[in-house]
Amino acid sequence: MALSADEIERYARHLVLHEVGGPGQTKLKLSRVLVVGAGGLGSPLLCYLAAAGVGTIGIIDNDTVSLSNLQRQIIHATGRVGTAKTRSARETLEALNPHTTVVEHNHRITAENALDIISGYDLVADGCDNFPTRYLVSDACYLARKTLVSAAVGQFDGQLSTFKPHESSPDGTPWPTYRCLMGELPPRGLFPACEEAGVLGALPGIIGSMQAMEVIKELLGIGDSLVGRLIMYDALACRFYETRLAWNPDNPLSGRDPVITSLRAENYRDGQG
Repeated sequence: MALSADEIERYARHLVLHEVGGPGQTKLKLSRVLVVGAGGLGSPLLCYLAAAGVGTIGIIDNDTVSLSNLQRQIIHATGRVGTAKTRSARETLEALNPHTTVVEHNHRITAENALDIISGYDLVADGCDNFPTRYLVSDACYLARKTLVSAAVGQFDGQLSTFKPHESSPDGTPWPTYRCLMGELPPRGLFPACEEAGVLGALPGIIGSMQAMEVIKELLGIGDSLVGRLIMYDALACRFYETRLAWNPDNPLSGRDPVITSLRAENYRDGQG
């Protein structure tokens, strides 16, 4: 698929990069990425994916824009308060890059629809704000054999990793899943939600931008993947930390004796799964 004259000018700074060039930019144009959540993490993530020339971007979110979102969710605007976040995000992305097709999924991702939705994309980027959805998206990506780039933020800290448990590490064991990192789904209230604990507005901008970088690297097949690694950022100390993630042979999804072989709604209720 040839790039148009407008696209050649638009992506000029990509095209001169040896790691991208024309073939890489065409690969981005043909790529399909699903973003879970059009909030604090999704805002920079979506903007940079569209600006980079990702051809099709799906957005799944069932929320509407509220005034309290705008302190960090910069993809939205004051005049769109009350508008569906998927619609608001689509308007921003289409204004930023008309060459990107934006697909709205203006509803929750559930055990009933997750596999159907995820199977239509090459890669999934999760920026949701609750544990049941993170576990659901991770399990669905494993079952659909899709790479997942997952990010989360707290008050002043963030974390980021890439999951490819459908592939094997160099030692022959599977790469870890999100369940290898977190274990069982934590009970409601163990980790306070953003509206209860607060979050510094610029923080999801940093982590969401890093998430976009990892998505683009995966699509292009360049650089060192974050698979098997977890990056943590302490904003107040301005420090990054890295830890290795290992496959847990006892995890119920991809362990030696898996018990999660399909998506069932009861597995994603708070405190279960």
